[in-house]
Amino acid sequence: MTTQDNAVGRRQVLAGAGIGLGATAIAACSGSGQKAAPPATESSAGTSAPGQAAGTLAKTSQVPVGSGVIVDDVVLTQPTAGVFKGLSTVCTHAGCAVSSVADGKIVCPCHGSTFDLEGAVLKGPATKPLATVAVTVQGQDIVKG
Repeated sequence: MTTQDNAVGRRQVLAGAGIGLGATAIAACSGSGQKAAPPATESSAGTSAPGQAAGTLAKTSQVPVGSGVIVDDVVLTQPTAGVFKGLSTVCTHAGCAVSSVADGKIVCPCHGSTFDLEGAVLKGPATKPLATVAVTVQGQDIVKG
């Protein structure tokens, strides 16, 4: 066998290995085409319990003064008595979902950013405030929009 015969053989082996690796990567990256269900939250927008208006996110009594709750994709806060704010759950640093409201702070678990109850950055790496979400109070219900 000549050196040229070996070179062709190596090329064929490398090409075959490349095709095999490519096929494996495609198979690994392809899913069933279905998205995973979002995690359960305290309430579902658009659904209402008896006595709640359609589209109700929460009752005003469910949002503590000086704190907040996360409902679907909205952080509902009550910075001062009777003032309700709606904020996006999407952290402005890397797009992770904020996970909790504690001690007057909204916390992102991914990189440690914290926001105040108005959405302003308290601690980075985020540099921009949380986006606002329009909410209104209708009687005792907090409604998106």
